[in-house]
Amino acid sequence: MFDKHKGSKPRQAHESPRDHSEPAAPAPSTPSATTGKVAVIGPGIEIDGAISGTENLLVEGQVKGTIVLSSYEVTIGKSGSVKADITGRTIRVSGKVEGDLTGEEKVIIAGSGNVRGNVTSPRVVLEDGAIFKGNIDMDPGEIASPVKAVERAPTSKSASASAGSGDAPKTADLALKSS
Repeated sequence: MFDKHKGSKPRQAHESPRDHSEPAAPAPSTPSATTGKVAVIGPGIEIDGAISGTENLLVEGQVKGTIVLSSYEVTIGKSGSVKADITGRTIRVSGKVEGDLTGEEKVIIAGSGNVRGNVTSPRVVLEDGAIFKGNIDMDPGEIASPVKAVERAPTSKSASASAGSGDAPKTADLALKSS
């Protein structure tokens, strides 16, 4: 019955042959952002200082300081409150953040999210209901030059005073207000 050498039975559909000639793939020496490892700062935890590491982070508690996880995902949950600059591969905010966000790939501010600070990332998502006050920079190299040119342009008063000459560039004061 258990002897392999006596008559062979056809294999069942759920059995799979194993080829022992191929070695198993070696486990990665450092966890990647896709391994699913997540460090959690629970709702009863308060941290004052710098946070860095090599895994994804979920903040449901309070953090003051800095969070730097450039290759990993940083999530601020609905009960999370952060007063810190945050750097991550992807940053998701469902709670409250006061500080600058730098997403290597993407920053998402959920409908329940509240952000007061600047966002720098190639992709930015503001979901319906999100509260945001700050600046968004989606291409730092391209945006820096025009801003400097505008800062050097004459103000509206000096432009209107010299408007008769036709030589001075015309500028306008623009303000963006969110409700």
